[in-house]
Amino acid sequence: VFVNDAFSASHRNHASIVGPSKFLPSLAGPNLLEEIKNINSFINNPKRPSLAIIGGSKISTKIKLLYNLIELSDKIIIGGAMANTFLFAQKIDIGKSLVEKDLSLVALSILEKAKNSNCEIILPVDVLCAKSIQDISNVNNCDVNLIPSSMMALDVGTETIELIKQNILNSKMILWNGPLGAFEYSPFDESSIQISNIIKKNAKKLKISTLAGGGDTVSAIKLSKAEEGFDYISNAGGAFLEWLEGKGSPGVNA
Repeated sequence: VFVNDAFSASHRNHASIVGPSKFLPSLAGPNLLEEIKNINSFINNPKRPSLAIIGGSKISTKIKLLYNLIELSDKIIIGGAMANTFLFAQKIDIGKSLVEKDLSLVALSILEKAKNSNCEIILPVDVLCAKSIQDISNVNNCDVNLIPSSMMALDVGTETIELIKQNILNSKMILWNGPLGAFEYSPFDESSIQISNIIKKNAKKLKISTLAGGGDTVSAIKLSKAEEGFDYISNAGGAFLEWLEGKGSPGVNA
């Protein structure tokens, strides 16, 4: 008998994932079933209003996710370096910040689709800026319209954290994927730590359903010691995203 208990690898069409089921009686293990049950609860039974918090460095890895979440969420908060591409697409000068200039039209189409679907997309209103990720002696909290040309945005700022907090407190379901800054480097971990703790402090009290996934997101939550604030923390990264994109999974299908 073949038992697949690795949801986190099941998005790969590999011999070890899909091969044995062609020759052996095959079953899904309890961890794999638990992952699907919890992610599907967000997709199939969303509580309103629902909020998705999406961070990370690149839009390119999350285009399909964002398009799909527009259909599932009332609001989407976008942070991390991927927010820079949305700001750049709207003609905001982002200095030396990491950006995918070639995806400006994609960013604008995501904003347009959200508008047409009554899904509010919330972008940073201020950011933590420095000349480089190592230069922590000169870190400024800047309005997004006033980012110095010699600096880069490395985390969302204090006003944006407060904006995110208010949206968290007014939601009934939260999905979080991707840290909102370069959280591996202090002080650019501040927003991810604060948001983890806001969810930890309020989710149970306000009966907010909470789901998080993705390796960096899980690391940020563990760094904040905020695991108890989440109903479910997925062990999967790419598989978590692809399931939310509505792709299904070769391993699960097998």
